[in-house]
Amino acid sequence: MLLIPTLLRPSFIEGLGLFAAAPVPKGTITWRFDPTFDLTFTVAEVEAMGPIQRALLRRHGYLSTALGKYVFCTDDARFWNHSAECNNGEVLLPGDLEPANVALRDIAAGEELTVDYRLFDAKDSDAGAAWLKN
Repeated sequence: MLLIPTLLRPSFIEGLGLFAAAPVPKGTITWRFDPTFDLTFTVAEVEAMGPIQRALLRRHGYLSTALGKYVFCTDDARFWNHSAECNNGEVLLPGDLEPANVALRDIAAGEELTVDYRLFDAKDSDAGAAWLKN
């Protein structure tokens, strides 16, 4: 679940992107898995879905390397875009099974929030995917 105010805007990276609505200081936890808010699905559950649902989950969800399940964020966190030079990284907080996102540097209001998908998404661990080129 997003823990900071954000906006959706067109992204130069891909489609819609997630942007900071206010300045975000370095070290701020920007997203944290919330099992009452973020949905999880086993690989078998995803494979049993219809093609439309499966495509949506694969595009806007991720296969967690920590949980071994697909995670679908029900808020706008599903619009994080990938960047190899991301402004958000991972930190495992006490008691959590899924890493949280943390601002790696100060982020200006209006700046796109980015993460490196390869850190947490098992299906993107292969650097050959087209969206991992930036």
